[in-house]
Amino acid sequence: MTTLKRHLTAGAAAAALLALIAPASAQDMPSSMTIATAAPGGVYAVYGEGLAKIITEEVGIPTSTRQTQGPPQNLILLNGGQTEIAMTTSGPAYESMTGESELAPGMKYEGMRALFAMYPTPFQMIALKSSGITSLEGLDGKRVGSGPRAGTGGTYWVRWLDSMGIDANLQYGSASDQSSQLADGRLDAFILAGGIPHPSFSELETTQDVTIFGMDTATRDKILEANPSAVAFTIPASTYKSVDTPLETAAMWNFVVVDETMPEELAYKITKAVLENNPKLKATHAAAKDTVAENISNDTFIPLHPGAARYYEEIGIAIPDAIKPAD
Repeated sequence: MTTLKRHLTAGAAAAALLALIAPASAQDMPSSMTIATAAPGGVYAVYGEGLAKIITEEVGIPTSTRQTQGPPQNLILLNGGQTEIAMTTSGPAYESMTGESELAPGMKYEGMRALFAMYPTPFQMIALKSSGITSLEGLDGKRVGSGPRAGTGGTYWVRWLDSMGIDANLQYGSASDQSSQLADGRLDAFILAGGIPHPSFSELETTQDVTIFGMDTATRDKILEANPSAVAFTIPASTYKSVDTPLETAAMWNFVVVDETMPEELAYKITKAVLENNPKLKATHAAAKDTVAENISNDTFIPLHPGAARYYEEIGIAIPDAIKPAD
């Protein structure tokens, strides 16, 4: 054997040995990742871009966003291995875990794991002032946009209005499309679930004469009683410039989730990177002010990924028993 061949053979053997003794987490790290977000025009799309930028820069794995119909579809993609990271509200997460998702009935997603809480998503309502609509009851018989069909708003508004006996002509589409349709008079009202301030509402109140309204207490309480994953929420008066009083409504918390197969080290690095770079995320959207470690207490049923749990334990955050990883 020539000297050159001996050196090549030795090099190959050394490389193989290093591969065998390298930490499993290093071997399992993906070369790139995607984050399943939602349709354009909403907070998910904006927040997701900021999230992808932080993960790319701080974790060192190129990460991009994938536009979807929203949380229910995101969880199907995650469960099917078609995305590495998903954004979801608590309602669709609960239904996915219990096999009650309308997109995948009977399929229980038992491998979903939480990394961190994002922010609460309040259910919000806006109408052209000329329509005279100032309450949910006023939607009866009207043309109403409720966001993407598979989004949180598209999933829950149809159920809630039906339970209240409100027969609205619900139409589905992206927030950007439906805000344009409201401005053009093709819709009478637009109801959605999204972070605050919602970009489409902020734009509409700047260009149109609109009414942004909330729920009365009795209606909200009925919704909360029938939906364990929903919580009471007050939209501060300062959120929208055309509203000078707080608005009562219902909300669901949002979480970033991954599959249980994600390496522990990667889940740890993502959680640490995002929670320790909150100012960068807030620069993307104001809703990120709630993306802090303490808010993991708002997760009451999605099990934590062991990597995320390790980070919370390191910084002294108590983990609720209901979501502690199994030993």
